[in-house]
Amino acid sequence: MSLVTIIDIGSNSIKNLVAIRERPGAPVVALKMRSIEVRISTGIGRASPSLTEEGMTRGLEAVQNLLTDSAGLPPHPVVLVATSAVRDAANGGEFRRRVRDATGHTVRLLGGLEEAALIGRGLLSDPGLSGLRDFHVFDLGGGSIECLAFADREIRRAVSLPLGCVRLTERCIPDPAAPIPRDALMRVAGVTRAVFARSGFFIAATAGDESEPPSVQSPSRQGGQPGIPKSKNPAAAIDTAAVIGTGGALTTARAILGALENKALSDTPPRIPVERLRELLHELASKTLAERRRIPAMPPGRADVFPTALTTLVTIAELGGFAAYHHSLRNLRWGLAAEVLAEAEAASPPV
Repeated sequence: MSLVTIIDIGSNSIKNLVAIRERPGAPVVALKMRSIEVRISTGIGRASPSLTEEGMTRGLEAVQNLLTDSAGLPPHPVVLVATSAVRDAANGGEFRRRVRDATGHTVRLLGGLEEAALIGRGLLSDPGLSGLRDFHVFDLGGGSIECLAFADREIRRAVSLPLGCVRLTERCIPDPAAPIPRDALMRVAGVTRAVFARSGFFIAATAGDESEPPSVQSPSRQGGQPGIPKSKNPAAAIDTAAVIGTGGALTTARAILGALENKALSDTPPRIPVERLRELLHELASKTLAERRRIPAMPPGRADVFPTALTTLVTIAELGGFAAYHHSLRNLRWGLAAEVLAEAEAASPPV
């Protein structure tokens, strides 16, 4: 039996996965999983991102806390990785040094494409996706979004784009504590369209410069509530069943939608219609931060950036012309666990 601990130092949260595999090639099974909302990425939206002293302190405390979940277990690999916030920060190296000095563990810094590949590997371990051969993946975090295109269960294209919900909130939302005005939602959608246009991931005729966002359409059932730009000529449609979404924003959306029906997340269907995300966005955009934090299943530390995340997800769906995301909980941590376990098993083949 192989054992591994993964700690993922993300922009909005720091998460762990303590996992086992009974034999080479067997499924990876979680023993423990935990997530701590710490937002080490405060300031990531600035032209020259830098981690704050408070953010680094919160991040180090979270890492030390999560490491206790592995205490008492037999000796095994413990791997710490950092993504967009630490990768982009001018003082990211200082934070990694502090973690090493305090814990004895080196933090592996993942490049954007390396992060995307590990997310893809994690998704391939999801039993609920075993029947898919061709699909797209969007993993939205606090600092970036990783986008992948799979064909015959192989990654054919991967990009990492600076469209994380913390980054865009700092850049586009003047006051996250107040109701979000329509022009702020337009800025988020406009930046999203412009970045995707430059990436070429979608060939979207309506993706323009972020300074000239598309016109806004109000949803039919929202009585004039602020809307977000809606594409009149979306890119060629992607098969709805083959669009996978991961990351904290979709997990939160699924949990909130389930709570509205008095259901736990595990009892909700993984398919999340984009229209439900749009409706949720329009409801939340009209609320103050204090009101958003009182919504059942809303993590208090995510309520300020959640409208931005929903705007980004809806805009991407319109660019791609698809109607729903299939939510998966298996992403970076699971892919990294599979990689580390495979390396350990190859280094110590059975006798």
